Amino acid sequence: MEFPTKVALAQAVPVLPEGPGWWYEPKYDGHRTVLRRTDETVVLYARSGRAVTQHWMDLAVAGMELRPGTVLDGEAVIWREGRLDFAAAQSRAASSVTRARALAARYPASYVCWDVLQHPDPAIGDCRHLPYTERRAFLLELLADVEPPVQVTPVTDDRDVAVLWYDALREQGIEGIVCKRGSAGYPSGQRRWLKVRHADTVDALVLGFTGPRLRPHHLVLAVGDEGGPARVSARLEPVLAVRVGEALSGAVVVGERRAEGEPYTRVESDLVVEVLAGSGRHGTLTVTRMR
Repeated sequence: MEFPTKVALAQAVPVLPEGPGWWYEPKYDGHRTVLRRTDETVVLYARSGRAVTQHWMDLAVAGMELRPGTVLDGEAVIWREGRLDFAAAQSRAASSVTRARALAARYPASYVCWDVLQHPDPAIGDCRHLPYTERRAFLLELLADVEPPVQVTPVTDDRDVAVLWYDALREQGIEGIVCKRGSAGYPSGQRRWLKVRHADTVDALVLGFTGPRLRPHHLVLAVGDEGGPARVSARLEPVLAVRVGEALSGAVVVGERRAEGEPYTRVESDLVVEVLAGSGRHGTLTVTRMR
């Protein structure tokens, strides 16, 4: 198995699919993370493939309980007062290493896991080709004796239960439901899972910004998959601009120039924002919040 590996993605749909063979999981408002337990340590990767171990050292330490050779897919989340705090998780992911450690001391993270990509038993190894139901069984086995903050997400094959989750868990910060075929393998880099979300938005990866770092004016974004074309957002609302600036404080600068009379800074970042679905018809995108 090569690292970093491409994670499976989900396509937005308006309603939960019906029929036999579907499995439903809560959709968490956090930071997508692949956890790899090697013989000697733990390495964490963001959805982009960038190593982010130093930003989530509390999860790396917890991951040492896993058997060497285990690779998991899940979400790094932060719970505050009984609900998910996405802003806290995104601040951790986008901050400097020093600040990330300080944030971890205040708001420790949890790792909610939903898939196993590699089994530590060499006879099984890379199990992405196996059906979801088999991978789920392996996941439960591997984490049976592992305590929080590493934990397995709940799942159901009952659509009525999934509908109940969709409505009842919103107050806890659960943003929707992810739907997977029980007979399907792990679709690395493909949008074969389905997701139903409360918000009528799509995700966009931040590639850069115009204006000052602490209060950017516009964001340069890749909508959907990270390989999408770069597009410029509409001017950020003042409060959102401050929050984005804070999240970008630790981002690595990979290029600077001037564009249309103001500085443009290109960054290497895992910061994801939500833009209104259907916005951008004239080349701009309306950013609603950080993801």
